[in-house]
Amino acid sequence: MGGSIFGNIFKVTTFGESHGKALGGVIDGCPSGLKLDFEKINYDLNRRRPGQSSIVSQRKEEDKVNFFSGIFNNKTTGTPIGFTINNKDFRSKDYDNIKDLYRPSHADFTYDKKYKIRDYRGGGRSSARETVSRVVAGSIASQFLSIYYNIEIIAFVSSVGNISLCKNYYDLDLKEIENNIVRCPDRHIAFKMINLIKSIKKQGDTVGGIITCIVKNTPIGIGEPVFNKLHAELGRAMLSINAVKGFEYGSGFSGSKLKGSEHNDIFYLKRGNNKSIKTITNFSGGIQGGISNGMDIYFRTAFKPVATVLQKQTTINKIGEEKIFQVKGRHDPCVVPRAVPIVEAMTSLVLIDYILYNKIYS
Repeated sequence: MGGSIFGNIFKVTTFGESHGKALGGVIDGCPSGLKLDFEKINYDLNRRRPGQSSIVSQRKEEDKVNFFSGIFNNKTTGTPIGFTINNKDFRSKDYDNIKDLYRPSHADFTYDKKYKIRDYRGGGRSSARETVSRVVAGSIASQFLSIYYNIEIIAFVSSVGNISLCKNYYDLDLKEIENNIVRCPDRHIAFKMINLIKSIKKQGDTVGGIITCIVKNTPIGIGEPVFNKLHAELGRAMLSINAVKGFEYGSGFSGSKLKGSEHNDIFYLKRGNNKSIKTITNFSGGIQGGISNGMDIYFRTAFKPVATVLQKQTTINKIGEEKIFQVKGRHDPCVVPRAVPIVEAMTSLVLIDYILYNKIYS
């Protein structure tokens, strides 16, 4: 199976299925001598894990990572880092009634046709549980970026259904993100989002949302022209996350409504101890010509409503018969609260890969 490796210098390979014995990964290309904060890795995993609140899947997984190579005396050695996360609380019997059915908007049909076999238990390899390995790798990458480059990556939920934050990110108190279960930095809006998700959950239905991500202190010059532009790689990374349907950076689609004279980011010289060139506005989202310009990078990632709804639906089975079915088990009514650390992880993986590429080839 192709498509399980991400990165060029800092390479991450993930493996495992939703109801297998474990998930895991191998990180190749991590610089040596990085002192790891294992509490930070577990913290990031806890933000992604199921069962953390009343508005997410109630599957109970500890999601404790086990490292077995590439680390000595709490420091990276420069050799491949291997790790696993055990699966414990899975109920494969909940999927017996759909083993021959194609659930609407799932990967059941496409996996079956492509591979002539599929693991129907929890979606197998197509399950969002695969992202647990990305969070481990992303947490290590973010520690490198923070220690050596002072880069800060912050993501939060900015929309659930038709409830959205109307403020710009720089007008928000980002310290509020982890103070509520939906991970929205506005308490009033978060309360509305939580109530909406609970209401949707009672209906046996699901709802989508948007995650905004900000990257602060990115060095100027990260990204490669033409085909390997920084925003293109960020878009690719986000679109590889389960349930993602859209990506926009900077002014995004709303920028198409402005005139060029309104949209242009005007340069100025910021005076002080360290003179630097900045822009008055930042419609470019910190990236121009596919290369970082030193301003904040910011983008939005749209997630569809989770395809697994607990209502009766019509579909067909492998031999084309129409069937009525109802999914059992524990599922997320809205994926975005748990997807925040995944967005941060994939952002970290893009940035560390490009920064290491710069060091080697610049």
